[in-house]
Amino acid sequence: MAHTHEHKHGHEHVTPSDVEAVESRELDAAGKSLSDALRISFAILKVIMIVLVVAFLVSGFKTVEPGERALVLRFGAIRGVGEERVLGPGWHWVFPYPVDELVKIPVEAQIRLPVTSFWYRQTRNDIIGEGPKPRNLVPEKLNPLTEGYCLTRGRVDESRFLSGPTAADPGSRDLTLDRESSDYSIVHTQWQIDYQVGNIEAFYTNVFVRDVSPGQIYFDVMKEWIAPLLRSVVEDSVVTAMVNYTIDEAIQSTDTIPRYVEQLVQQKLDAIDSGIRVTKVQLVAATWPRQVDRAFEEFIAASQRSGMAISDARNYAERTLTDAAGQIAEPLYAALMADDPDERRLAFLWSQVAGEAQNTVAQAAAYSTKVVEGAKANATYLMSILPEYRKWPELVAQGIYLDTIERVLQNADEKFVLGPAELSKGQEIRILVNRDQTLKPRQSP
Repeated sequence: MAHTHEHKHGHEHVTPSDVEAVESRELDAAGKSLSDALRISFAILKVIMIVLVVAFLVSGFKTVEPGERALVLRFGAIRGVGEERVLGPGWHWVFPYPVDELVKIPVEAQIRLPVTSFWYRQTRNDIIGEGPKPRNLVPEKLNPLTEGYCLTRGRVDESRFLSGPTAADPGSRDLTLDRESSDYSIVHTQWQIDYQVGNIEAFYTNVFVRDVSPGQIYFDVMKEWIAPLLRSVVEDSVVTAMVNYTIDEAIQSTDTIPRYVEQLVQQKLDAIDSGIRVTKVQLVAATWPRQVDRAFEEFIAASQRSGMAISDARNYAERTLTDAAGQIAEPLYAALMADDPDERRLAFLWSQVAGEAQNTVAQAAAYSTKVVEGAKANATYLMSILPEYRKWPELVAQGIYLDTIERVLQNADEKFVLGPAELSKGQEIRILVNRDQTLKPRQSP
């Protein structure tokens, strides 16, 4: 400006008013430019704010996947009342963070947790299964500080229990006598529990899961943080359950003990209102301590032989009873041995009898009928000859005798008639008349 002013001063005379006019025009142009710039900036800012508001609102749309349920936290508290507190699968709009926060929890995913707290210490070869471990490499004693195990009750007479366990509640057996009179045994077990989240509100409220960091998935964090809780509950339930069974039952059981453990685990989880539902508990493996491996193998072999002998004896008893009298054998025997037999029941049971007893009863009935009918026939015959007998008793008796002799001798191969001799002085003379030459002589006994 100074240069321009000096240049103009060299050619013409410029008054102060002209200078002011020029400066005024320049200021008006700058103000107009500034005003235009500000107007454009405010317009752009409005657009940006609108875009940000729209983006902010759009960011509130969240998706809940199938198999998931969600809770809306408004400033950290669960929003909604009743069924509205839990959101199902689909699109949902919530105020974006930090006003609302959507916590999605899987409810259909089956989560599996292995529990190996009761297993013996394994080396790398044991885990990858490189052949059986030599006996001389097995520790001589079980170290409770490094090896896991649980206790089972000893073998006692079942009749000494005050009450037995039921199928619904295996732990209902009274173990007072057992604890006082029997030793405990050691068994190694491996377990596996499958569970899922059933009540997400109870789960989120009562089960601690740390905050999810950016880039992490809530499901993965949830599994990691609830594993110690579940493992502790399962361990406590296994210890409680196993003392109700012998080591034989623990090794051979495939369903009873896991069902009992599942029942105990679910009871403990419900007691703290965890919202976790146990779907399955498996007894993956059970074995006796390696230190007594040889003795248990011999015991199992003896038990198998004993079991086979008992099974054979039972089969033989059932077969004998079935052959003797059929399915009615045991009730019939009980009825016969009763102090005051019920004749009607006996008659009914005898009518249902089968097998050899049925044949014997049929033969006895036929023989009885034959004897009775024969007696009736004889009585009828005797009554018919009674008048003649009264007239000539000796003649009738002699006729009956001859008829009897004829009937008795009709199937004889040889017949000898010997009569007493008055002058023989106790001696008999036997004469064979018309002996059949085809008959073989009988061997003397």
